[in-house]
Amino acid sequence: SSSSSSSSSSSTSNQKMTAGDAASTTDDNPLSRNGLPSPLLLGSASFTRKLILSEMNIPYHKVVRPIDEKSLGDRTKDTPRDLVLTLASAKMDHLVNEIRSGNCAEDMPMPTKTTKNDDEWIVLTGDQVVTHNGNILEKPESIEEAKIFVEGYATEPCQTVGSCVLTHLPSGVQVSGVDTATIHFKSTIEGSGLVDRLLEDGAPILSCAGGLMIEHPLVREHVDRIDGTEDSVMGLSKDLVERLLGELKEKLDER
Repeated sequence: SSSSSSSSSSSTSNQKMTAGDAASTTDDNPLSRNGLPSPLLLGSASFTRKLILSEMNIPYHKVVRPIDEKSLGDRTKDTPRDLVLTLASAKMDHLVNEIRSGNCAEDMPMPTKTTKNDDEWIVLTGDQVVTHNGNILEKPESIEEAKIFVEGYATEPCQTVGSCVLTHLPSGVQVSGVDTATIHFKSTIEGSGLVDRLLEDGAPILSCAGGLMIEHPLVREHVDRIDGTEDSVMGLSKDLVERLLGELKEKLDER
């Protein structure tokens, strides 16, 4: 279900959470409120997803096992919603298999006082695409492609479609959802040289779906409005994560 445009703002904290400082975090976070184990295992290398979890005060520990995303799904037939769920689920399946096989032992968090059970975890994976004029845009394969994407945003708004999958281990209980947001750009983005300016600033636009970095000041100046939440545009909806953690708790209680 898509998010409404009412975003619950939270205080920004740039602190990166790791298992090591999970013990020092306050108990007021969505994991502890739902009685779920901490830290969360984050199956994503995305900087913005880490930033969003930190803003939510969710302790996390990164454990990433990449997959070949291009070989999955059908970009000509799949809806964006189906595609991002397929990809996030495939990332989850691969990561869970790796954890269960013992192939992630060296990357797992050290036990802390807040770890109820060394073998109990919540794992999060996600995926995002940008849609524009009916086309699904993933990470640009070249600077030229990034420029084509960005020029197109001057005439037609683009939409971000982001998925989140949560799995409880060892039970395998899983929940998932999708959130969308629409970004309306000013016509000033056309001919602005934005991609070159971002590259000069060291921005990793080739790592972003649609070459979109809404959080960057150089991009912000060309944004007219966003229908939805900025965290959803950045790759992980806070509202969706909160809702899915609640759903996961309910499913676990029903067992």
